[in-house]
Amino acid sequence: MRNNIPATSTVLNALLRADFTTQWRNRRSVILVFLVPLIILMSWKGLIDKLGGAFVLSICITIGLTAIGLMGYTNSIARDRDKGIFQRLRVAPLPTWTIMVSRLTVQVVMILGLIIAVFIVGFYVDKISLTPAGYVFGFAMGLVGSAVYLGLGQMIAGLIKNPETVSATTRLVYFAFIMIGMFGELGMLGTEVQAIVKWSPFGSVKRIVADGLQPAHWTIQSTQALLATIGYAFVFSLLGIKWFRWNTK
Repeated sequence: MRNNIPATSTVLNALLRADFTTQWRNRRSVILVFLVPLIILMSWKGLIDKLGGAFVLSICITIGLTAIGLMGYTNSIARDRDKGIFQRLRVAPLPTWTIMVSRLTVQVVMILGLIIAVFIVGFYVDKISLTPAGYVFGFAMGLVGSAVYLGLGQMIAGLIKNPETVSATTRLVYFAFIMIGMFGELGMLGTEVQAIVKWSPFGSVKRIVADGLQPAHWTIQSTQALLATIGYAFVFSLLGIKWFRWNTK
């Protein structure tokens, strides 16, 4: 008897269809992830004249990236690992890298949708208008920044095996990033915390997105923040891949 092993592209397409279907069935959680940055964007309308449209947009995009990377991606792979889904997929005739590529592709599509939604709400509700270069460059910086939170989520899932503990940890980290990052960035927690936040994953991502939305304001500090962002993404991803296990044993 002859066994036909499907091509890698065929396997990847099947995984993508399955993962997108699963994501669609959990669309309520996706809507909730989108709502948080959009509500902040609309509620901060009165601060646009003081802080600038790019600042408000960058904060909202960064919060959305944090939610998708931590609350979405991390919890989903921890839950599926606990259910044994990864173990069953690994015995199938497919490269293991296709499993994670499929999962990450779904998250990247969500990130693209989030950034577009923030731009649309910012334009029609808050009347924030940017140059075409600002939209393109800000979009690109948002994608670069998303690698930090996806890598951080991978690292948490690799370090912690219990799905309930993973969920609690991601919520705690998410809350810390939002509260300390957002208020620290505004200088409400003191100059020392503000300086720490500036070069934290939250601050670095927020900086490159904000300056990407205004290409004319790009400086050497923006480049340094970009290098810090890439460094965070590399370290988190490396540790996440090294520590990750396909089962909870």
